Amino acid sequence: MSSKQQFVKLNDGHFIPALGFGTYKPQEVPKSKSLEAANLAIGVGYRHIDTAFAYQIEEEVGQAIQSKIKAGIVKREDMFITTKLWCTYFRPELVQSNLEKSLKRLQLDYVDLYLMHYPVPMKPGDDDFPKDDQGKVLLDKVDFCVTWEALEKCKDAGLVKSIGVSNFNHKQLERILNKPGLKYKPVCNQVECHLYLNQSKLLDYCKSKDIVLVAYGALGTQRYKEWVDQNSPVLLNDPVLCDVAKKNKRSPALIALRYLLQRGVVPLAQSFKENEMRENLQVFEFQLSPEDMKTLDGLNKNFRYIAADL
Repeated sequence: MSSKQQFVKLNDGHFIPALGFGTYKPQEVPKSKSLEAANLAIGVGYRHIDTAFAYQIEEEVGQAIQSKIKAGIVKREDMFITTKLWCTYFRPELVQSNLEKSLKRLQLDYVDLYLMHYPVPMKPGDDDFPKDDQGKVLLDKVDFCVTWEALEKCKDAGLVKSIGVSNFNHKQLERILNKPGLKYKPVCNQVECHLYLNQSKLLDYCKSKDIVLVAYGALGTQRYKEWVDQNSPVLLNDPVLCDVAKKNKRSPALIALRYLLQRGVVPLAQSFKENEMRENLQVFEFQLSPEDMKTLDGLNKNFRYIAADL
């Protein structure tokens, strides 16, 4: 794997690269841009790529991976690929079919990490966001603990190396951990986490259970109009963060990523610009002092950029 990367050991013995590349794409961004970004990311050294069935760009991510493998730039085993089970596939008999659709789109035999996208089962069918006449999301009556058992079977079948969850709170995590007959613990919980939402309580809980916290929105999100209030504060413009960045002769983005890394969080950095992608990989080249870490702790506002109305 790239010499720039460091790794975090998961509770099932596998290793996850300590910095990942996020591929969420809103409707306003063309798919060609996502393909270009994934190609660039792998080209500059990212080996951990995070995507999801619901992002509808698995095909582009797959094309980028395959083109880099064919060019001899990477081998499949060099890459750590995460995708996610969508909420309309939570019925146990549907789980493997959703995974198989993802694998087909990604042109892969297995993924390294498969996550339950939200702890919210939705009504199965052709619509990924099923709604009633009032525009309310149609939910399903599946217990996600039963869904988890289907994920365990996918791991046993060799379709995934590791399994985990996303957007779970500690009570929901506890339900899986206390489930009778639990075969595999979730290796991680992927949640929104950044300087304004440092998730310290959830992080402490996850650490106590040997579950890695993976952070999306690590740089305060890409501020996409469909999810983020455009009047919300711009994280990377925060004066305290900018002061710490100046002191360390680094960009605010690098400080924001390093802060998470030093707390044992695996951040996902997203960008469409090659220079930013390269710069974000410099996160392993320096350390923040305990004083800087304390200063940055003080920025927490429990502020969410992405309030999922599910």
